[in-house]
Amino acid sequence: MSVVPPIAAPAPSPSSPSSPSPFRGRIGGDARSGHYAVPRRYRLHLCLSCPDCLRIAVTHGLLGLADAVPVTLLPAVPDAPGGGHSALVPLYEAGAHRYSGPAAAPVLGDGWTGRVVSTHTPDILHDLARRFGCERPGRPDLYPRAAEAEIEAVALLCERGVDGAARRAGRAGAGAEEREEALATLFGALDALEARLAGSEWLAGEALTAADVQAWVSLVRLDTVHRLHLDAAAVHRIAGHPRLWAHARRLTAIPAFGAHLDLEGIVRRHRADCRDREAAGAAVRILDWAAHARREAVSSSA
Repeated sequence: MSVVPPIAAPAPSPSSPSSPSPFRGRIGGDARSGHYAVPRRYRLHLCLSCPDCLRIAVTHGLLGLADAVPVTLLPAVPDAPGGGHSALVPLYEAGAHRYSGPAAAPVLGDGWTGRVVSTHTPDILHDLARRFGCERPGRPDLYPRAAEAEIEAVALLCERGVDGAARRAGRAGAGAEEREEALATLFGALDALEARLAGSEWLAGEALTAADVQAWVSLVRLDTVHRLHLDAAAVHRIAGHPRLWAHARRLTAIPAFGAHLDLEGIVRRHRADCRDREAAGAAVRILDWAAHARREAVSSSA
């Protein structure tokens, strides 16, 4: 009998929300798909200090899916090796024989089988919107067909130009040339996002979309995490995008955004994982997020 090797997955970095996903199941439109859209069949397991989980939580809230897809909230600081959560270990082990990677969030689990459907954030977001949220009256169309290219463009700006560049600029081992290149990329991305808001209320199309959700999460992380490792001049330059930060303030006042903002948890997770040095920009806060957030409690769904 051949021995099946363990299924390993790389440990997700807390500062890198785009780590490879070991599970890529999709929710289909009917029973022939295997995983198909049935209310309360699936459950989300989210940690609000994680940027990917925060994007999913905001999307879930905007679509009003608390009853259709319940949520279990996990502790802000992972308690298992590799950035995993001990509460998710049974799901991972049921989903992959001899799985040896971290039991990390986010997770879309199948209550009928007790297994993981997906840990891939873009797939989870699309399936929530297209399979559960599309027919709910009064809910936003977060992935309108006509704005797909614009949404993808904003996603790339956020992932590479904001998140990735800010991470490189604040890395302790970065040399002066690398830091300057990363800051130039960051400033260019913020300029591009600012320009998108010059003649529009939204970043893609004529209404709230997934582009606004992604940009908001990137700005939250830029101000609460990456800023701590940048010098004061860089932070002042980042803050010099008035339309973009005003957009972030406006979104924070929407309950689906602000109610999921766990500022204390983000700070605790960052302190637990970060090895980079704090810089002068740590004292220059860009936005008072708590002051703009709607005070509505967020708890695990039944």
